[in-house]
Amino acid sequence: MKEVIAVVRINMMNQTKQALTDCGVDAFFAHEAQGRGKGFVNTHILEGAEQGYVEAAALLGEKGKLYPKRLLTAVVEDSMVDCVVETIINVNQTGKPGDGKVFIVPLADAVRVRTGETGEKSIV
Repeated sequence: MKEVIAVVRINMMNQTKQALTDCGVDAFFAHEAQGRGKGFVNTHILEGAEQGYVEAAALLGEKGKLYPKRLLTAVVEDSMVDCVVETIINVNQTGKPGDGKVFIVPLADAVRVRTGETGEKSIV
């Protein structure tokens, strides 16, 4: 069992949801998030902006801004991981910065609260 966590653009959510459903993943979570990639942010200017220096904030401009994103989380069987990751990449890849990231995390166990089922039985 694995947890697949993906950060995607907001405007790609509907296509991503549909593609995941088509891939066989009907259950997942979507959270509002804000963030940014490494980009070319000068850390000294960023520190100055965080300390309230208006000049540093002006120099920072858009590069220090946190951008709205969506965080998708799906817990899937090991056999589904490749399909889920490929689907997320195929839908969200534009070749431009900000396309997102996908993280794959192993899970030790899961429990369905309603029935007490554990392991993969609890997620299918």
